[in-house]
Amino acid sequence: MYLILTEAIGPWFRLPALGSVGFTLVFVLFAVAHCIALEGLRRTTLFFGVCALVSYAMEEVGVRSGLIYGAYHYGDQLGPKLGHVPVIIPLAWFMMIYPSWMVAGALIDGINTRSIFGLSARAAVAALAMTAWDMVMDPGMAAGGNWIWEKGGAYFGVPPQNYVGWLLTTFPVYWIVAWFWRRAGHKKVQTRTFQALPVVVYAFFAVRYITSNHFPALQLVALFSMGTPAFVALIRACIKKDDALGVNSGG
Repeated sequence: MYLILTEAIGPWFRLPALGSVGFTLVFVLFAVAHCIALEGLRRTTLFFGVCALVSYAMEEVGVRSGLIYGAYHYGDQLGPKLGHVPVIIPLAWFMMIYPSWMVAGALIDGINTRSIFGLSARAAVAALAMTAWDMVMDPGMAAGGNWIWEKGGAYFGVPPQNYVGWLLTTFPVYWIVAWFWRRAGHKKVQTRTFQALPVVVYAFFAVRYITSNHFPALQLVALFSMGTPAFVALIRACIKKDDALGVNSGG
């Protein structure tokens, strides 16, 4: 949370930070550790592996062809590359894909996600939540030279095709994972607060963009694209069903 705080209060106070790569690695470790604690190593390995393989393949094809996200290429700020894609990028996808998955779980809590309809619904909601994240992340990262949109775009210099590409990338990842996870796993018992931590992380990222002054117009986008699902997911993740229904369990 400290790392997000450094970004959120950056316009007023400067605190020591790790830079884009270090920042990403910390939250990748958080996502992996939380998933292991909640779902176990086997299911986490499947989730991480599917995410890394699909995201890298889509990115590599996207950079080479421009057909998925639009015409773009990566700069040198994100470290060594495998082919045309920085090694950190598939890790960054998991950093975002896991909290968005947990946000979707909170939003559709109560739906049977072992059915085809239910798992497809969670995959779709998670893909939308993650694409909403990119709507407020991508313009700033591109402006910082992390990647370059070769023909620009109508949305703060980003082509709208990029966001279609994000949906096309994330939905299959979520659907494949949900399909393999549809059988009851050996989910470890954790407190409600612990289970809600990825939702809190998603919400803190939303706050980071809402308070950012790099693109003032994006503050309003962040409020509704990330802020609204984060707020609703936090309510649903943190309030017991009995409390939400006003049920009095006392004598």
